[in-house]
Amino acid sequence: MSRADMTRSHSQGPRPRRASRRLSRLLSPLAACLALMGTALPAAAQSFGPAIRVNDKVITEYELDQRARLLQVFNAPGDTAELAREQLIEDRLKAGAAERFGLAANPEDVRTSMEQFASQANLPLEQFVAALEQEGIAAQTYRDFIASNVVWRQVVRGLFAGKVNVSEEEIDRAIASQAREGGVQVLLSEIFIPTAQNPQAAGDLARQISQLTSIDDFAAAARQYSAAPSRDEGGRISWMSISNLPPALQPVIMGLRPGEVTAPQQVNGAFALFQLRAIQESGAARQEYSAIEYARYFIPGGRSPEALAKAAEIEAQIDTCDDLYGLALGQPEEVLARDTLTPAEVPSDIALELAKLDDNEVSTALTANNGQTLVFLMLCGRTPGGVAEGEIDRGAVLQQLQNRRLGSYAEGYLAQLRSEARIVE
Repeated sequence: MSRADMTRSHSQGPRPRRASRRLSRLLSPLAACLALMGTALPAAAQSFGPAIRVNDKVITEYELDQRARLLQVFNAPGDTAELAREQLIEDRLKAGAAERFGLAANPEDVRTSMEQFASQANLPLEQFVAALEQEGIAAQTYRDFIASNVVWRQVVRGLFAGKVNVSEEEIDRAIASQAREGGVQVLLSEIFIPTAQNPQAAGDLARQISQLTSIDDFAAAARQYSAAPSRDEGGRISWMSISNLPPALQPVIMGLRPGEVTAPQQVNGAFALFQLRAIQESGAARQEYSAIEYARYFIPGGRSPEALAKAAEIEAQIDTCDDLYGLALGQPEEVLARDTLTPAEVPSDIALELAKLDDNEVSTALTANNGQTLVFLMLCGRTPGGVAEGEIDRGAVLQQLQNRRLGSYAEGYLAQLRSEARIVE
């Protein structure tokens, strides 16, 4: 059974390599959600000549090119060449600090971090590295990317771990804050850009849109480029509880200010972008869900007028998911699918549509089979669950607070190192 996709196109463009598709789920621990673009980068002339000197350390043209390629593959927002320059300068500053304290990245720790990073793409390390090499990125480039942060963590912990003291009262306040966060409602706009015909162009467009800060400009982009039915409303969707959103997207949305746009999020067949228009506390208690039950009834014809009319007819006839069994009677078994999954297991495109629905409401935004089949998606119900406030792991909250403070110390120390450094282009 094909999984739903967000594309409106009925034509089938070139398919990315399988390894690249799996890498697209990658989430960088150093940045926001980053997605693989899925096409090989063009070859470039390699120069090993010096480009930048940071104190007594050199950054070569080759390293700049390689890091920029790595960031392009991770679909990092912004100017990847400039971001590569900034990261490599910081890497040299971090390396210099580590040398002063006699620290070096332990090879076993580096390999473990490389494996953990690769596992987020559901790939063993060797296959992950091979996929990067297909994009023109050397294994050493990936290793250096990881090793710099492994040794930097050693430096930061050695310097500041003793200064990070968290009281029981602070843990109590953090737990109370987490409980309140579940009562937050957000007002979002969305854009879905299909990737089937030209992933490179789709990625470039998505990165440009992610830089928008105007609600009107985002709405105009939605009307022009979005494949979602909400394009007719400028991508605007109604108020929803933050806890209804896919778990991986919740912290991304909570990190936005009104007007800001997420980095491109890859869902099946499209880059998704979300703009926060407004945020408010609902006054409701935090609600976690242990399971989400939903049904999909498949209607031939994609988003044709006939298929949409059939969907509207079905919606008018039924009240609950159980009623779909009567419609499916006598048809092939594949015409109806009903699933009960944890929130983290629900496919991202389906989860985003379910977030907009209350029990027994319907969405017809998705298609399957390369746009040839309309997905009549119905939310059957959400099962309350999760961890109650009194059962929250205080040790985990303590670690979060400690890591946050260590991160603050690290940023300040790195800024100090940069202000004292001799950086020559």
